[in-house]
Amino acid sequence: MGVGHGRSNGGRRIAILAATGSLVTASAVLAGQAFADLPAESPAAQAARAAPLVAGTPCSTSAKACVDLDSQRAWLIQDGKVTRGPVKIASGGNGQQTPVGHSLRVYRKDKDHVSEESRLPNGQPAPMPWSVFFEDGGIAFHSGSPNRSSAGCIHLEPADAEAWFNYLQIGDQVQVVKASEENAARRRATAPAATPKATPASAPKATPTSTASDDPADSGTGGDTGSDDDGV
Repeated sequence: MGVGHGRSNGGRRIAILAATGSLVTASAVLAGQAFADLPAESPAAQAARAAPLVAGTPCSTSAKACVDLDSQRAWLIQDGKVTRGPVKIASGGNGQQTPVGHSLRVYRKDKDHVSEESRLPNGQPAPMPWSVFFEDGGIAFHSGSPNRSSAGCIHLEPADAEAWFNYLQIGDQVQVVKASEENAARRRATAPAATPKATPASAPKATPTSTASDDPADSGTGGDTGSDDDGV
């Protein structure tokens, strides 16, 4: 076959390689953007999610107390196993939501605590019996109605509040999470990476084609010696 046909094949090959390179670049850009769009995780969240879950809870085995804001339930945990719960709770609402935290720590306990901010209808400080404080801003577990949202604390039934008070000690870890977020984060962490599969393992090998000045066919021989085009 003529050399002109060989040059045509070489041109098509170059065009295909260029298009392939563009597709790979576009895939890498899109994958990078998708990765950047994932919510950032704090070191505490990463450490918690790297540990096994306590069965039946959205918290990891390092927690001594677990709160799920999604289901409004809580558990006490010892050595990675539930010792009490799930129990019904009420968390913060009306613009005073209970903060999420993966490595909160008990820093104070007060059996007969009264609020410095909340008041009863008669003007007296609101009682917060069996208070176990675990977050800045006075956030605590304490006895309160599990049917009424708090100003950020975790309301527990009186018997549960007493159990929380007796079990938790200064320095114990508390995890306050949303089960839906924890499950999604753990699925992302264990999902196989899609980007490497979309990118070729190695770029196609391109063999340079002869230029017009180097092709013996230009001298009128009609041969294709010196051409590296496959199938010519």
